[in-house]
Amino acid sequence: METQKRAQRLQKTDFRRPGGGTLSPDSAKLIGRRTPEMEHGAEMTPNLRSCAFLAACSVVLVGVGGEVCANPSKEQLARWLKQFPKADANGDGVLTIGEAKAYRAEVQGGGGQDGSQPRRGAARSFPVNPGWEKEKFPDHAVCYQSPERIREIYAKGLDSGRNPVTSFPRPKDGGLRIVGTGHSFMGPGYKTLPKICRAAGFQQPLHLHTGGGMTGSARFKWEQENGIFQFEGKPKPKLLASIANAEWEAMMWGPYFHDRPEYYLCWMEFCLKHNPAMKFYLSDAWPQIEHLNRIPDSGKGFVAETITSLGKLKNAAYGEILSVLNRKYPGRVFILPTSDAMVLASQYFERGELPGVEGLHRALGGKKRSLWRDKLGHLGPGFEWLEGYVFYATLYRRSPELIKKEIDLGDFPGAKLDRIFRRIAWEAVTGNPFSGVRDENRDGVADES
Repeated sequence: METQKRAQRLQKTDFRRPGGGTLSPDSAKLIGRRTPEMEHGAEMTPNLRSCAFLAACSVVLVGVGGEVCANPSKEQLARWLKQFPKADANGDGVLTIGEAKAYRAEVQGGGGQDGSQPRRGAARSFPVNPGWEKEKFPDHAVCYQSPERIREIYAKGLDSGRNPVTSFPRPKDGGLRIVGTGHSFMGPGYKTLPKICRAAGFQQPLHLHTGGGMTGSARFKWEQENGIFQFEGKPKPKLLASIANAEWEAMMWGPYFHDRPEYYLCWMEFCLKHNPAMKFYLSDAWPQIEHLNRIPDSGKGFVAETITSLGKLKNAAYGEILSVLNRKYPGRVFILPTSDAMVLASQYFERGELPGVEGLHRALGGKKRSLWRDKLGHLGPGFEWLEGYVFYATLYRRSPELIKKEIDLGDFPGAKLDRIFRRIAWEAVTGNPFSGVRDENRDGVADES
């Protein structure tokens, strides 16, 4: 870690330099093609300047669910006004919190200073600090400090008496001690995984630092935990303190737009410095409505056939990222194939094999019990269990179909649909070449590699 190199020259050529090697055309369709404007914020178009404002002020103004959660200082508002003069609605030279919120709503689309409702959604274009291009993070980054110092830094931001380090004794029941980041696409699986593990006969030690949209991405959380770039001087090492001072077996991440290998390599290097045996798991999310215009023939709409095509693009995109990570740390990184699971679920639905599920997408068909519930791509009711089963199957290399103990599923899904979810999860995990799980003899337990 002392000689921090988050991507070797080969990796930079493949992914980082505009005009040099880039993601393949198919991969760029799903992850997004990188441009100098998007990365540095230099000579930004008006749209990207708006996104920069959104990224800057949303951290202070908005929490996971969009609620107001903090008051920016006068100095912060003054800086925003200098960068984004259009946010000053009355032109008096002073930016108020109300004006900042209204401008943020206008940036998001569908809302503005007339009080109209903003369109909630994840930022898809945003500037990335040029510090990510350097060979080393700033010297004051928390990741360079001793375990004791990291503990002290995090303790300063906690209430008196709270332990800054989360730790668990070594499990005797087969459980993995896991740290993780992620956004609302990871939330359903994070919620159901411990319940699934309890039914399987063991506890799931889990320590998370999550956020909504971009604020839950691996890049954002690394900056926030280290007190660098947009969080200069304000470190919040919730995970770093525990990783450095306790034992862990695995880390999980959710994906985000314009992902790059170095956003994950930094976490890997820190984890492996303090826990050399750790493994890493990256979810590839799932296809979304907005991706329809990124495939040649999308005239049939959001149906199983086009969802399957989108799934193949996601496999290629995240396969490329994984290949870079595994070149540096062979056999350490795996995909949590939630995308394949949802693709399979769409095929099952079209064959009439998802009892109780009424539609593919609520935003299109209006059916509450659909695979997806909104245009942002959040999972429909009951599908949190499918994601949890994918997590379980990948992490523990066993089919959830082997779990005998009953799980309290609530009103939906029923037992019959739950059994199908378990089958789909194992099919997705064993069928994805990046999950690290194979089951050639079909006994529900991963083959020894």
